[in-house]
Amino acid sequence: MYRPTIQSVWTLIGLAVLAVLLLLWALNSPVMVRRSYFEEKLTAAELMKRAGDLIRQVRLEKGVFIDQVNDPNQTALIGEQYTPITTDRGLLDAKLTVLNPNFAAVVVQMMKEVGLGPGDQIAVALTGSMPGANLAVLAASEVLDIVPIIITSVGASQWGANDPHFTWLDMEHLLVEKGIFSIRSAAASLGGGQDMGRRLTVQGRVLLRQAVERNELPLIHNKSLEENIEERLRIYRKLAGKRGIKVYINVGGGAGSLGHSINGRLIRSGVTKNLEMKNYPLKGAMIRLAEQGIPLIHILNINRIVSEYGLPIAPVPLPEVGEGKIFADEKYDPRVTWAALLILLSALGGVVYSGHRVHRLQREGVEPDSLL
Repeated sequence: MYRPTIQSVWTLIGLAVLAVLLLLWALNSPVMVRRSYFEEKLTAAELMKRAGDLIRQVRLEKGVFIDQVNDPNQTALIGEQYTPITTDRGLLDAKLTVLNPNFAAVVVQMMKEVGLGPGDQIAVALTGSMPGANLAVLAASEVLDIVPIIITSVGASQWGANDPHFTWLDMEHLLVEKGIFSIRSAAASLGGGQDMGRRLTVQGRVLLRQAVERNELPLIHNKSLEENIEERLRIYRKLAGKRGIKVYINVGGGAGSLGHSINGRLIRSGVTKNLEMKNYPLKGAMIRLAEQGIPLIHILNINRIVSEYGLPIAPVPLPEVGEGKIFADEKYDPRVTWAALLILLSALGGVVYSGHRVHRLQREGVEPDSLL
């Protein structure tokens, strides 16, 4: 007895092969789809790279030795393990990770997530511990026309900007002087334990004071951490004026910003729009302002942040500007996908039509052989 084409084993095999070939075609025809704020992210990354290149050039001209083991990308932005102004232990991988210029694109994304726009004022707490993250915040602020009010803790953890004669404040001054950035710190503290240089030697505290003085900044240095926090808040409010502060950005683990060190772990790294109610011990400036409804960008747990936004950890060599999922996603080409679907549906339709035609003719008494 004649078997209709729709039930033919060879027809089914042919359809299966066609379906697999069309699937492979779709899978192997990806396109890069730009993410939101692509141009701003790219410009910020380029600006951060320019800033890092300038610092490297100046450092090399001064004869600074680059440790090619601990600074494999030879950025000259990785400090030493111990110097007189080294305040705490530090994670080398975190310092290397934020030297990727594309980290500036991550900061752009986070700024957009909290709704920042041109002319908005933000409070910023920087430290000497992660100069790469500092550069990223400044680059993103410049590109998005954000107005940061910056207070810097000058001391630095291991591998940070811990050269007593070229601290973060000196880098910042250089970048403004050369026209890379237009933004400088409004005030500075010593940093370290209690935000007063605790655990440093007398020499270390003197060197930090000298760094603040040569950069002509007001020094926040009171009798206690609580008084330092209050002074920080006064400075932010005074300089913000009636326009107020829209977002608070914290970089690193400065005591004046966090208060108790454990608060750095209690608050999620990245964007926090509404601070969770917790028993925060000794609330720093960041928590005090967040309790007033000000969103936070907390840049501390670097591995978690870059994993969320698609950047590598401690890359060697440094990625090219514009590289990474923060800029674009690889997706299937919708044109190819639709074309493959239409071809497969057409083939299925043709087989079904052929089967129905044969069945109809059989009912009309036409012999199958006459259809050939």
